[in-house]
Amino acid sequence: MKKAKKKKTAKKTKKPSLTHLGKDGAARMVDVGGKQATDRLAVAEGRVIMSNATLELVLSGNAKKGDVLGAARIAGIMAAKRTHELIPLCHPLAITNTEVNIGVDPSIPGLSVRATVKTTGQTGVEMEALTAVSVACLTIYDMVKAVERGMQIEGIRLLQKSGGKSGDYRAR
Repeated sequence: MKKAKKKKTAKKTKKPSLTHLGKDGAARMVDVGGKQATDRLAVAEGRVIMSNATLELVLSGNAKKGDVLGAARIAGIMAAKRTHELIPLCHPLAITNTEVNIGVDPSIPGLSVRATVKTTGQTGVEMEALTAVSVACLTIYDMVKAVERGMQIEGIRLLQKSGGKSGDYRAR
């Protein structure tokens, strides 16, 4: 007597979709009007790799263009506030707080940039945190490029996000 084969039932998983594309494939702004406002937070990081001599110049405060770290912090904060003007389809947000911290990392050698952005709203602030880090890193580069054009900006990534329907995320 043959055993009856069990039918394998495939689990139906929701196929991920790109939220900024309509059914016709055209770019669109996501409608967040029906979403509940929640506390949102995002943290991003990046690095600017440079020679020890350039790093010493930055830390001494003797760069030709002035206070490199102060200018980069302000540029990052300003960039977070203007992300919707830079990234197509981003919503303008009422950001409640932005912090840009820049630390020395002698192991690379260079500077580590971290941005934390907060809001209470209907959409997240991941793009704002990533934009803050990117512009802060670019500002560091711009302020000392006369001394070292070979600096590298790398490792820009989202570290953490919280709030909203999709829940929390932490990078590994």
